[in-house]
Amino acid sequence: MLLPYLHKDLIEAGCDEAGRGCLAGAVYAAAVILPPGFQNEMLNDSKKLTEKQRYELRTVIEKEATAWAVGVVTPEEIDKINILNASFLAMHRAVSQLKVTPQHLLIDGNRFNPYPGIPHTTIVKGDGKYLSIAAASILAKTYRDDYMNRLHEEYPMYDWKGNKGYPTKKHRAAIAAYGTTPYHRMSFNLLGDGQLSLDF
Repeated sequence: MLLPYLHKDLIEAGCDEAGRGCLAGAVYAAAVILPPGFQNEMLNDSKKLTEKQRYELRTVIEKEATAWAVGVVTPEEIDKINILNASFLAMHRAVSQLKVTPQHLLIDGNRFNPYPGIPHTTIVKGDGKYLSIAAASILAKTYRDDYMNRLHEEYPMYDWKGNKGYPTKKHRAAIAAYGTTPYHRMSFNLLGDGQLSLDF
């Protein structure tokens, strides 16, 4: 069973991101405040759930959470500030949209840029330990998947519906064959080790 909180007497928001390791698309993050006593046996790290389970849980989270929000950082911003900072910025954007201000943030991972005025705790593999981080992981993942599915309609040759922008062989082969799109992260090693340069 996942833990309901770190600090029982504080309003805690769990935060997680999706899409950090992708070659294309924005990075998404979510922040979720769950009500005291919230329980759901299916809720877990989004990577351990099926797509169907994630979308079912998204409906539950959005209905039952005290507050939730999703933050987005574009590929252009990622290239300017790097993916680590972009992940933190996406979390900041999610937190800033919460309709209830949290008193403490639970951050999935081992590093974070502090959010002004709100203390935080970083938790490695937190999405498999705390309910609120697991909930955030599900929102970040499903909203990003929806976005990549929309981009797939625009550029079907990259198979984003299947790979969601991650560096699969098919994705890299398509970059080699067709070049890049406005959604590719130009600061990333888009072709892997097999080819050193891209012609733009």
